[in-house]
Amino acid sequence: MALGLQHLGALQGLELAAYDRMLRARSSTGAPDPRIVLVGATDEDLDRWGWPLSDEVLARLIERLAAGQPRAIGIDLYRDAPRPPGEQHLARVLGAHPHVIAVMKLGDIGERSIPAPAALRDAARVGFADVAIDPGGTVRRGLLFLDDGRAVYSSLALRLALKYLEPLGVKLRPDAADPALMRIGEATVAPLERDDGGYVDLDAGGYQFLLDFRGGPAGLRRVSLSAALAGDLPADALRERIVIIGVTAQSVKDFFHVPSGVGAGGSDRAFGIEFHGHAASQLLRMAEGSSRPMRSFSERQELAWLVLWCALGGIAGFGIRAPAWLALVGIGGAAAIAAASHAAFGAGWWLPMMPALAGWLLTLALLVAWRGWLERRERGQLMQLFSRHVSPEVAATIWTRRREILEGSRLRPQSLTATVLFSDIKGFTSVSEKLDAAALVEWLNNYMERMAGLVMRHGGIVDKFIGDAVMAVFGVPFVRAADEVARDAVSAVDCALAMRAELDAINREHDARGLPRIEIRIGIFTGPLIVGSLGSRERLDYTVIGDTVNTAARLESYRGDDPRLDEGACRILIGESTLGYAGARYDVWRVGDLMLKGKDRGVTVFGVSGFSGSHSNSQREAAP
Repeated sequence: MALGLQHLGALQGLELAAYDRMLRARSSTGAPDPRIVLVGATDEDLDRWGWPLSDEVLARLIERLAAGQPRAIGIDLYRDAPRPPGEQHLARVLGAHPHVIAVMKLGDIGERSIPAPAALRDAARVGFADVAIDPGGTVRRGLLFLDDGRAVYSSLALRLALKYLEPLGVKLRPDAADPALMRIGEATVAPLERDDGGYVDLDAGGYQFLLDFRGGPAGLRRVSLSAALAGDLPADALRERIVIIGVTAQSVKDFFHVPSGVGAGGSDRAFGIEFHGHAASQLLRMAEGSSRPMRSFSERQELAWLVLWCALGGIAGFGIRAPAWLALVGIGGAAAIAAASHAAFGAGWWLPMMPALAGWLLTLALLVAWRGWLERRERGQLMQLFSRHVSPEVAATIWTRRREILEGSRLRPQSLTATVLFSDIKGFTSVSEKLDAAALVEWLNNYMERMAGLVMRHGGIVDKFIGDAVMAVFGVPFVRAADEVARDAVSAVDCALAMRAELDAINREHDARGLPRIEIRIGIFTGPLIVGSLGSRERLDYTVIGDTVNTAARLESYRGDDPRLDEGACRILIGESTLGYAGARYDVWRVGDLMLKGKDRGVTVFGVSGFSGSHSNSQREAAP
């Protein structure tokens, strides 16, 4: 996705903004080049000397400047037609000073080209002033050459730099390793390609290079036109320097938008002479080896960089679960990408930041979302196994410890000790004959809902409803220690007593409404069980199986001769093992050693009357 966004150009604006910030930090570290002097006509100068400047004023200015012995003078003023008076004077001056370079304009398609002054038809003394402008109107690139299909032209900055370097024997020549590249002094300048750095489908016509605007905020040295004409300059102010003549008047608007902060005074604008001065300065520094051209990584290297951060985002998104840590890692990864891009920029490499940042954050977010979807699906499957009849506390415990019991989408079969509670309504068939279908379902649902709520409040799980019967289990689905098994047994008996109390309330409501009363039997037994999920791939159910389940069911359905078995609306029978875990918490009576149906060995059974006298009412009603 990040690669697609990059190729579509969706990230180019953000990338160029990041580039500008890095450029501003880098440009502010260097001092302005003292070899460049700008002579600009201010608004005050134009009021005094007129606009456009006459040939006479320009000729006198060149003579004054030439007297200071600069190595090169650039005229960033179009002079395609005479500006009387002084045409002949200007022609003589231009002919007398071979180190003077004038500008021309090639122009884009549909634009008018502007030729150099008639007195300068020698191509070596003419440089174009055309500027490569990025989308949004910002200038970040300089030019060495342009062609119009008939000839190749050099820029004003290049002409001035070569004129300055001429006494040093430095010339522009093809690179020995790759003749398609140009070498100036110590530096090989590779042309900017259409997809270099953060650019996408750039118009890379001509021979372009990235500008560094070194010392930009401090500003190149600037002298007003009037001061230069008056000779109000130190004796050596121009000696062995490049002088560029142009306009710095706000009214003429000969300026370009540059990355914010790199213009003089930290502005986002640079006058034409400032732009050409920065370009010439950078070429001089590259020629002497004090600056390196900004380079871009290959497409393979950029792809490897992107893939690296996508992979790291995937690892973080999949492996880190705590939201706080995830946020910290997300911010840390973004900071690491920014730091790496800044470090590369400082070393002269434009390493795109936004694709890697997008890849890191998108992959991290997608993996977190995918993991969240998996967890929601897994939680749904898990909760489906346990149905909705699980208390929030039990549900949270099951989810937190799910790795202990899950095997794919199934529960891992386990052997453990738990307590099973069976309850059933006595005489349900006769009740069902007295009510119509709607009334019967409402009557039964009200009872079931309230009984299931009590099971959940006491920490149990409603395993299933079997007609009018409820089967609940306490102590699943995890293997429990002995003290926990005891607490589960207590919870089951406490739940049965709470069901007895709730049943009394239900029956009072039924009496008031003329509905049949409800009487139930409850059987509770503690012992070994096998727990797991049974069923097909389409329908799995959580269940418990084993002799303990059968024994609890037999206790619920037991019918004996003891009249106490039929006393009250709720009979509770428990096995000796449950009583052993529950201790002296309850008042019980011994039913006897019974041979329950389907059992080979006898089971000692006890009836539960209520809580023992040592327990307060509040303790009796509280879930353990």
